[in-house]
Amino acid sequence: MFIRKCKITFITHGATVHSQEGIISDNEKYPKLSDFGEEEVEKVCEYLDKRAVAYDKIYSSPSTRCTQSAQIIAKLFKKKITTINLPARKYGEWDGCSYADIFEKHGTRVLANTPEGGESQEEFNKRVSEMIDKLVEENKGNRVIIVTTPDVVQSALAKTLGLSGVNQFKNLIKTGSLTQISYFEGDWSSVIYSDYMPI
Repeated sequence: MFIRKCKITFITHGATVHSQEGIISDNEKYPKLSDFGEEEVEKVCEYLDKRAVAYDKIYSSPSTRCTQSAQIIAKLFKKKITTINLPARKYGEWDGCSYADIFEKHGTRVLANTPEGGESQEEFNKRVSEMIDKLVEENKGNRVIIVTTPDVVQSALAKTLGLSGVNQFKNLIKTGSLTQISYFEGDWSSVIYSDYMPI
């Protein structure tokens, strides 16, 4: 019998001018949510409200786009937001470039490489894993929300599903989407749903 420790609903921030144009960004201050991004988060709130599930805590990655999204969600649940050290991957020389340009130049497998001045995928996955493990231990018996970036959600899914570095990016995670993972005793986890976008 599996004993669940914690259930995490990962919610990706709403769209920004960068995400809508396919631009890679690890900047924590810019860009802010676009009008469309705010609409995406409002739809997430409508979905959560209809489900009528109580959440014990709301966490947010430190970027402006995440904290803005978390503030909208926190109003729904009348909860405080706890900012956690879970920023997007540091992309170094790729920051500000479009995925299309990088793929055209290097191929799609390049995302598993380490950009000059950036963070390796292994380093990124390690710190995401460590933070999630810490939050699971701190929230035994709880349901929590983490508002974060799509690459953090891809990393969490990769660990649960045992995906290789290249295959990690084949899990498309869009802005304004929800992914839920249950974490159990014995270092075991299960994906409940992934990249769900409320209509």
